[in-house]
Amino acid sequence: MIYFDNSATTRCSDEALNIMKEALQENFGNPSSLHNMGFRGKEYLKNTREIISGILKCQPKEIYFTSGGTEGNNLAIRGSAMAKKRLGNHIITTKIEHASVLNPVKALEKEGFDVTYLGTDEYGVIDLDELKNAIRPDTILVSIMMVNNEIGALQPIKEAGEIIKKANPEIIFHVDAIQAFGKMTIIPKKLNLDILTVSGHKIHGPKGSGFIYIKDKVRVVPMILGGGHENGMRSGTENVPAIAALGIAAKEAYDNLEANRAHLYEMRARLIEGVTSIEGVTVNGHHDENSAPQIVSVSIKGNRTRAQVILNALQDNYGIYVSAGSACSSNKPAISETLKSIGLEKDLLERTIRFSFCPENTMEEIETAIGALKELVPMMVL
Repeated sequence: MIYFDNSATTRCSDEALNIMKEALQENFGNPSSLHNMGFRGKEYLKNTREIISGILKCQPKEIYFTSGGTEGNNLAIRGSAMAKKRLGNHIITTKIEHASVLNPVKALEKEGFDVTYLGTDEYGVIDLDELKNAIRPDTILVSIMMVNNEIGALQPIKEAGEIIKKANPEIIFHVDAIQAFGKMTIIPKKLNLDILTVSGHKIHGPKGSGFIYIKDKVRVVPMILGGGHENGMRSGTENVPAIAALGIAAKEAYDNLEANRAHLYEMRARLIEGVTSIEGVTVNGHHDENSAPQIVSVSIKGNRTRAQVILNALQDNYGIYVSAGSACSSNKPAISETLKSIGLEKDLLERTIRFSFCPENTMEEIETAIGALKELVPMMVL
């Protein structure tokens, strides 16, 4: 098996799995319990909070654990909008956000909020002038993803943060960093971020784990009410095994960040070089390091090159696993808003697949994928 769908999910690392087992079978106490087993459970939460806050250069109390990216994005969008609704009802986001941002925003739109959706250039990057011009006196929230999950476009988050805070320091700036965390250095305070969301299973942690960074003094209305866990921000007994594993996965990612980035970019460059030598094959977005290191979006011309057909052929004939766009939306096929936003020609909208790597992938696997496409594509373009 050659697994090139790491933006959908990753293999849980051995150390992350080991600490999960430990927390499930040995130190399994409820962290809210006032006995030694409870204290042991609480220690896992403390350790992971300290690992993540060390990576982000923030305070441990600014980190709240969630069940993953969807919950985190919903809390960020709805929670901040509810907290600010007396001050305005205008929200700014982009056309290429993940569904876990776009759908909460659209729900708020139905509830009376006014939303501006920013477009992108042909590389999937927003126009900072458009952002600047979109900000109004009643703007309360801006949400922009750091790395696009379909084509790997890197957004100018630092510059966007400067524009937003210069216009009005009270505007909440939320960044979905689910495809960015573990791939690049992220310091929220240097980027003027108020809220940041991350999912554990994109960085070799378990599914059902994640966290949200909420800057101290920034008010967000909780969406899950109950016993007041996570300092009242997210009630419900904490998923201690998953949180413990999230901490290990985050530490592993950042302990080896530079070496991993170099390896990912090397694989990305070789795949792009190889597939673009095939007639009828194009790569979407930037081809250089102006894009994220782990994602390559490939479009293939031809009468029999629909994404699902290519995906099945790669899997069945070569054992290569790739994605047809975002895995989170694959059970409800729809034309990608990202691909439409970059102006991809209509004929290619349903003929695009995504390769996404992790540090465990090898250059040999890249060569196998190139060879597979060189065999497949000529047969499919007929």
